[in-house]
Amino acid sequence: MHFVEAKGLVHNKNGYHGMNIYRGCSHGCIYCDSRSLCYQFDHPFEDIEVKKNAPELLEKELKSKRSRFMIATGAMSDPYMHCEKDLRLTRQCLEIVYKYGFGLAIQTKSDRILEDIDLLDKINRESKCVVEMTLTTWDDELCRILEPNVCNTKRRIEVLEEMNKRGIPTIVWLTPILPFINDTEENIRNILTECARVGVKGVICWDMGLTLREGDREYYYAALDKHFPGLKERYIERYGDSYEVPSPNSRDLMKLFRNICKDKGMMCDPDECFRYMNDFPDKQISIFDL
Repeated sequence: MHFVEAKGLVHNKNGYHGMNIYRGCSHGCIYCDSRSLCYQFDHPFEDIEVKKNAPELLEKELKSKRSRFMIATGAMSDPYMHCEKDLRLTRQCLEIVYKYGFGLAIQTKSDRILEDIDLLDKINRESKCVVEMTLTTWDDELCRILEPNVCNTKRRIEVLEEMNKRGIPTIVWLTPILPFINDTEENIRNILTECARVGVKGVICWDMGLTLREGDREYYYAALDKHFPGLKERYIERYGDSYEVPSPNSRDLMKLFRNICKDKGMMCDPDECFRYMNDFPDKQISIFDL
């Protein structure tokens, strides 16, 4: 872990406001796209870069805004990695989001988010908060291989249930689904059935498969050699250096996915999910609110 002074925090891309407090990750997921060389990490991925001035930057940026909007975090680096337990930078930033009346869409794999459920509840009551949880694998043993340094799927389901008890809406990322590993009907059905049981509002899944780029691919293949001997060669033979790596079962699994979501009343169109997460009531900030 190392500390840097960042120059900016909230980035606006086509009306989507995102921030990353950390760069890199300690969860060790074997498939992580954020390892890709295109993201230009100049330090080892596990050597977490901490933007130590993130709260100050966020307050400076939000207090100058004339209208409120949703702020997203967690797309590139999980905001609840192990270092958050001591640093509490995510917590500090959430307090600022709440202070200035903005909304929040926060994505994680960690049950550490429960430590901030009181604050997430306040944000949701005053404006809007959406908690996003990534789920890939129902089998506990397999989950420990694919996502070794973070809580398993069943625990994440418990987190979603606790959020929904508070009335905090939840979205699940059902991705990636790894060819020949977790691309089974049983896996998809079990995850979605539990999502519906605990009241998940929507599930994001573009396709049943994963993406591999330079940097990410090498790490993933090394993990396949370690845990699934012979599978790397099967990938190379079938997919070569393709960026998109779809499951051979993708068509049937996507049909199953859509049918279950529609039957259970969960959003399953990615665009609809993103519109929901980014939608915030059009309220102007008065000078008397500051």
